[in-house]
Amino acid sequence: MGSLQIQVMTVSATTLPVASRAHGAGRPCVITRRARFSASHRYWLPELSEAANRDRFGPCSLAPGHGHNYELIVAMGGPLDGDGMVLNLSEVKHAIRAEVTAQLDFRHLNDTWSEFDLSQTQGMLPTTEALCRAIWTRLAPHLPLVGLRLHEQSDLWVDLLPDPSATTPSAAPAPMEAFLSIRTHFAAAHRLARPELSQAENEVIYGKCARPHGHGHNYLLDVTVRGAIEPRTGMVCDLAALQRLVEDLVVEPFDHTFLNKDVEHFAATVPTAENIALHIADLLTGPIAGLGARLHKVRLQESPNNAAEVFAEVPRLEMAPAALEALIAG
Repeated sequence: MGSLQIQVMTVSATTLPVASRAHGAGRPCVITRRARFSASHRYWLPELSEAANRDRFGPCSLAPGHGHNYELIVAMGGPLDGDGMVLNLSEVKHAIRAEVTAQLDFRHLNDTWSEFDLSQTQGMLPTTEALCRAIWTRLAPHLPLVGLRLHEQSDLWVDLLPDPSATTPSAAPAPMEAFLSIRTHFAAAHRLARPELSQAENEVIYGKCARPHGHGHNYLLDVTVRGAIEPRTGMVCDLAALQRLVEDLVVEPFDHTFLNKDVEHFAATVPTAENIALHIADLLTGPIAGLGARLHKVRLQESPNNAAEVFAEVPRLEMAPAALEALIAG
């Protein structure tokens, strides 16, 4: 599904007969490698006043900065070699350590790589988005990248996918767009029942979830936006503003409610996880566009076993191929 899968399938099924593929040679595969490093950073633009920096970046503008335990997931793709590997994992580990973790671990990001030299007009803040892009630039010459995911913390992460028009991952420049995801939660009760049906009929459809007094969940909400990485701030959009939007439009009106009674939309719509996710996407699409980004996806986890995902960009579904699935599972 999608151009990225085609890109990594550089040896097609017709190139080698199945019987002649010793150790899977020539068959396509995506592999991932996880790495971790700790680093600090500060959001402060020299062209802004102290008050303007404080207003724009809040506590992130405070000197001398703050730190995170970053987690990086590197997805690589290609045909298996005669040893049954896409790449030798020792070489993968060495490349990630030499090009990324050894250079960043226990460092202040503002003072490390040239991309973050704010005395230069092309310098940008070391945001999660900008850092992920800089990592791509350093790894692409060494590894056949098909995706990167960088967690700044458990409720904030960025995904990068290559330009699908590139012929090979190594030839692809660092992506100018990024997928920025934030995670939050709310607690709410609901009852699954259609008012035009009898209780017995609803129980046939919804089982225990149709019981008259409802039941509750601790919902986990992921909101993913897509956009260009702004050249100076290093951001897809104002992160604090995005977090406020989700808080004001979703968390605050939904938290500790009985959805069927307290949220007007669900007076006439059964509040399944699917319908809740769809409604959240409808609520957020316009306001997120006002921030200069595009809502890409809403994922609502109702319980450890149940979740619903809504893609707000139907024409962009090809951007979720095996490479991105590998990042998610990695």
